[in-house]
Amino acid sequence: MPKRKLLPKKQRVAAILAALDEQYGTEKICYLNYNEPWQLLVAVILSAQCTDARVNMVTPALFERYKTPQELGEADPKEVEEYIHSAGFYVTKARNIIACCQRLSETYGGEVPSQLDELLTLAGVGRKTANVIRGNIYDEPSIVVDTHVKRISNKLGFSKENDPEKIEYDLMKVLPKDHWILYNIHIITLGRQICVARRPKCGECFLAEYCPSCQCPAQPAAEASGASAVTEAAGAIAVGTGPETAEAITVAEASGTSAAGTGPETAGAIDSAEVSGGGAAC
Repeated sequence: MPKRKLLPKKQRVAAILAALDEQYGTEKICYLNYNEPWQLLVAVILSAQCTDARVNMVTPALFERYKTPQELGEADPKEVEEYIHSAGFYVTKARNIIACCQRLSETYGGEVPSQLDELLTLAGVGRKTANVIRGNIYDEPSIVVDTHVKRISNKLGFSKENDPEKIEYDLMKVLPKDHWILYNIHIITLGRQICVARRPKCGECFLAEYCPSCQCPAQPAAEASGASAVTEAAGAIAVGTGPETAEAITVAEASGTSAAGTGPETAGAIDSAEVSGGGAAC
């Protein structure tokens, strides 16, 4: 297959973001159901090695039984395990959820903190989980590197890294801040519907003309049907030209950080779950 002709990177990034906006809209969506911030935090912790759909089946009864962080923080672990059993890793998750809610109640008055360094002190919370909270609860520009964001960002040429934290910083350099949260939502949807890991549907992908990893023939970006409209729309998107200033925080992820999928009841598996699955990036 001949090498694909692509737009220069800055133009390509802008065109990709415009195409994502056009395809999926600009509404911020969270796939986990919750009414209060602490409930989202618990739901994200539950999503480790579990699908969002399963978490949404588990949480109504859990939140009906425990109505505040204080109540959940004082709960009997065995009882919590019964409520969350079907979400997998229930022993570790129950322990983390109880410890997390205890700290929320005792240290933060039952409120979920907004600062990254404070969130990372909570049991079961790593960078991905913290960024989900910051983006969805506090509308803070944040990039959540889950399995879809990691894989597709590599395919699009936005990062060559495998480490999620390094990918996060690469994306901060490439994407404008006003698209950090939207990019997460759009790429998760794209990864679930079109750019499927095992068999990507390149022939159906609206980003094919901009993707260096596309596996199907395509016209050059400037000549492709509809490209002019997307490129024109892309002109409204300011693409980052340099690294965003951000504190480098080195964190040992707490046991039980977030992701999706299924697996055995071991804390070690949850330790590596931050980007190993496809759920809870919201």
